[in-house]
Amino acid sequence: MPPALCGAAAVAQVPFRLGLTPVFLDNDAIVIDQIRMTLRMAMDRPIELVQRRTYEEITGLLLEGGIDAAWLCGYPFLKHRAALSLIAVPVWRDRPLYRSYLIAGANDPATGLRDLEGGLHAFSDPNSNSGWLVTASDLARIGRTPDDFFRRTVFTYGHRNVVRAVARGLTRSGSVDGYVWEVLSQEEPELASHTRIVARSEWLGFPPLVCRADRFATSEMEALSAALLNMDRSPQGQAMLRTLHLDGFAPPDLSLFDGVEARMHDLVSLR
Repeated sequence: MPPALCGAAAVAQVPFRLGLTPVFLDNDAIVIDQIRMTLRMAMDRPIELVQRRTYEEITGLLLEGGIDAAWLCGYPFLKHRAALSLIAVPVWRDRPLYRSYLIAGANDPATGLRDLEGGLHAFSDPNSNSGWLVTASDLARIGRTPDDFFRRTVFTYGHRNVVRAVARGLTRSGSVDGYVWEVLSQEEPELASHTRIVARSEWLGFPPLVCRADRFATSEMEALSAALLNMDRSPQGQAMLRTLHLDGFAPPDLSLFDGVEARMHDLVSLR
């Protein structure tokens, strides 16, 4: 085999390392396997999916080069925007957008955030847009913080876990990814039915796939981008999208995250 072909074959056998966070349905094993197999076929190389409990751990691995790319969240992406680049943004219900939901128990009389003062509240992750930043910035806008508004707060490190905490009465309310709550209402209606939506945020950029900025122009990132943007064109890709309840992936567009950036600014400037 010619040396050039030997080199190409060797590279093709090096796993592409993609980091996953609780950005979607609790790292379900079936979903994980489907993502791995679909990307393996599309990129023609082994795929290693790296899972961690927190956004901070995955972000750290990405910045240090321990993984090649990650399905992250708009908040940590913007916190490290100088070092990271967008690869693609998932499309849900025809748009690359989602909302944060403020939820409470199914029989809770609350009609807005102010009604939940003094209760126990579940957040997903301190680096989550929908699972922390939205509620924290809403409170900042009325001169409050989570610590002085709620009697107590907990981090569940998973959006499904937020729904579970509220559904089981472990907390009165929670901040959750609206995409996850809507999918749970279809896939696990018994769980979701024990909660209700108290408030919805404005539409914000859907949690994106990102890589380090200094690796954005490499052939492997071009391969990942092509695999994602063409996901809806193959039967296996379509099956994966159906499992994820997504329509496809959109090209990178920084303006999608202007709303998240505005909330980050409010959180800092209004404290």
